[in-house]
Amino acid sequence: MEEKQTQQDDEINLLDYLIVLLKRKRLITGITFGAAIITAIISLIMPTIYRAETKILPPQQSGSSLALGMLSQMGGIPDIASAALGLKTPGDLYVGILKSRTVADRIIDRFDLMKLYDVEYREDARKQLVEDVLDATGDKKSGLITISVEDKDPKRAADMANAFVEELKNLNRGLAVTEAAQRRLFFEEQLKDTKTSLLKAEEAMKGFQEKTGALQIEEQAKALIEGIANIRAQIAAKEVELKVMRTYSTPNNPDLQKAEEALKGLKLELSKLEAKGGTNPDPLMPAGRMPSVGTEYIRKLRDLKFNETLYDLLAKQYELAKLDEARDAVVIQVVDKAVPPDKRAKPKRTLMVIIATFTGFFLAVFAAFFMEFKERASNDPENKERFETLKKYLNFRLKR
Repeated sequence: MEEKQTQQDDEINLLDYLIVLLKRKRLITGITFGAAIITAIISLIMPTIYRAETKILPPQQSGSSLALGMLSQMGGIPDIASAALGLKTPGDLYVGILKSRTVADRIIDRFDLMKLYDVEYREDARKQLVEDVLDATGDKKSGLITISVEDKDPKRAADMANAFVEELKNLNRGLAVTEAAQRRLFFEEQLKDTKTSLLKAEEAMKGFQEKTGALQIEEQAKALIEGIANIRAQIAAKEVELKVMRTYSTPNNPDLQKAEEALKGLKLELSKLEAKGGTNPDPLMPAGRMPSVGTEYIRKLRDLKFNETLYDLLAKQYELAKLDEARDAVVIQVVDKAVPPDKRAKPKRTLMVIIATFTGFFLAVFAAFFMEFKERASNDPENKERFETLKKYLNFRLKR
């Protein structure tokens, strides 16, 4: 019996809801169609925006990275290896370059965007270009980077998308974005400094010989000097090599540890040659026993031999770095060139009208039930009294 009564109550409630909807049908219909019509008019007034896309394939991470290669051989996952070494994916790197201030300013000047966007400051044009117009995303699975540009003119949208690729290539030529390029630049700077030091040492030796007439010293001292200079040069070259390796290797890297051990051995051998005293078992004369007369000549010859050997060692490493850079040449390949789009990207008029229609309908239904509730509450003395009390407190709060 109670179950039957509950079913009847439910039916009555549903009928009440239907009655309210039919009673307020004009309000619901008006709001729903009004929202749809207004949205349709707004969508027709809104400017048409076209989106042009181009897809590029950036150069992949160098497979010659020693530490990364070792981790791969040990069964490491490439992504984990890259994260462990602090290496960024090529996609993230080139997306960042595309959104850089340098590239944005070149595009602004190329297409006169300050005038087009009607802005006074370059910063505003740059912000609108990067945040509203450009969309650059990288696909981690395929490695492709999609560059999208939105504009009112379809041809200009395509031209700007292609221009971003061109400016990326131009900027990329002057940047060290690969490990091999970084090594090449590092050795190039070291080679320049060493060449300057070598020229100074040659001039100092030439001046000393012209001044004193000292053209040669005994062979034993000369052999000792050349040996010390050669080892010092090897130490300096090994220290440069370690600096480069530490930029992309962890302290536990076996090759790094091997190089550190080699450096210790060279320093130990140097200390033997430079040792003072008579108990040194080496067949060469210790530095402390050299005649004081030829000290200045010995120093200048030692500096000359040191810089010569160091220059030769660095030149070899520089050539190897150049070969690595040529092998890992940074080439950005265009997969899909941007073409003027036929269809607009914005506004999506049909979708806007559909969303506005449903939103207007639900708001209208809510308004209908709220009006019905208010009407019934005003006819109920108890609810009427509650409304008056609520108004009283609201007015009191506003006055305060």
